[in-house]
Amino acid sequence: MQQSTQASESSVQGLEEFVGARLLAARAALPSLIGMSPQAKNAALRAVAEALWQERGRILAANAADLAAARSQGMDPTRIDRLMLSEQRIRQMQEGLEVLVQLEDPIGALLDRIERPDGLRIDKVCVPIGVVAIIYESRPNVTVDAAAIAFKTGNAVVLRGGREALHSNAALVAAIHVGLAAAGAPVQAVQFIDRVERESVDLMIRAKGVVDLAIPRGGTGLISYVGERALVPVIETGVGNCHVFVDRAADLDMAEEIVINAKTQRPSVCNAMETLLVHEDVATRWLPRIATELTQRGVALRVCEHGLEILGGERPQEVLRATEEDWETEYLAPVLAVRVVDGLEAALEHIAVYGTRHSEAIVTEDGAAAEAFLARVDAAAVYHNASTRFTDGFEFGFGVEIGISTQKLHARGPMGLRELTSYKYVVRGKGHVRGKTVPAGGAPESVAPAAQP
Repeated sequence: MQQSTQASESSVQGLEEFVGARLLAARAALPSLIGMSPQAKNAALRAVAEALWQERGRILAANAADLAAARSQGMDPTRIDRLMLSEQRIRQMQEGLEVLVQLEDPIGALLDRIERPDGLRIDKVCVPIGVVAIIYESRPNVTVDAAAIAFKTGNAVVLRGGREALHSNAALVAAIHVGLAAAGAPVQAVQFIDRVERESVDLMIRAKGVVDLAIPRGGTGLISYVGERALVPVIETGVGNCHVFVDRAADLDMAEEIVINAKTQRPSVCNAMETLLVHEDVATRWLPRIATELTQRGVALRVCEHGLEILGGERPQEVLRATEEDWETEYLAPVLAVRVVDGLEAALEHIAVYGTRHSEAIVTEDGAAAEAFLARVDAAAVYHNASTRFTDGFEFGFGVEIGISTQKLHARGPMGLRELTSYKYVVRGKGHVRGKTVPAGGAPESVAPAAQP
């Protein structure tokens, strides 16, 4: 028993040393990053894009190993889809990197300038955050997205993916390192924790003074775990219990297209619709139609009592009675909750109770109803006559994204380049000291003392 305890303590100590070394290596890379020009950073990102394609054989072989293990463990198809890589998805990674290259480098940008009456000039300037720890699940494309955004914004990144994507992530990081090295960029700026113990997450999110920001990207469990245990600042991302409300003034053909897209285009992602709200004035004629379209596309429905009455007894077996749990659930699967509501106020109330402040949409031709919805719904992205699937860094023109923040500080919505920066005040004077003014071309002169704050 004593030997077992000693072995466990030794393992923990070894993990602490391993993770600590990665974190310190990332921090040591910061001066080199700060010294890089925008042109040099863009050249390095293009080299990374090229290396991803050159190394695609190794990447896809590693992904195949992860997929085989996932299937043998009975992973559900939606999670398999999130895990899967292909040549097409690698091309999409390259496209995202190229868009990122084309975007203006935010570092050093002048955000504001204040000219004080005494001649003191105060500039608000965009700067990197520092060392960013990213903890994520399933989707290996996050490895490339996070590393690229961090690099362009002068941040060092420490990546810790899920156990299910370990081989894929390791192969992607190796390709990233090949690209950075080819461009003469600091390889140490992208660190990877290839250990799957839960304690490795604790070591990252409690490394106060070394890690400047932690971003968990995954399910509710991961995000809650990080938020509750972290000693470093955290931006919560990803949980999307998203709604589409079809108003009584909706163009029902448009509503059908939006709803089908929001649910079926890719149901395993956080901006997919999870609950459909239908105004009772159109439910009788439209709900049977959309239910048929959805179930024919393999979507199982969880419908409220009123909705079931409208659908009648001859409904498909995929249509079941909704429970309270259904309104609360982010399915990330071809399952949809459906509720008939008596108007805009009821839709707003439902979203206020069950929404996760991610993405919410209204379909209506009533301008007043649309404006009320857009103003009153508390979410990172609100839509009028558009699918929730657009809440995405690429679709917003940010290139790639590091996640979708569902909180209000320090970033909200898709997080691109600007959202991974902070700022500092650069103050320029001419011999200024507090309590004295500085005449043009002269030395400070005394002024009457002012009340001190």
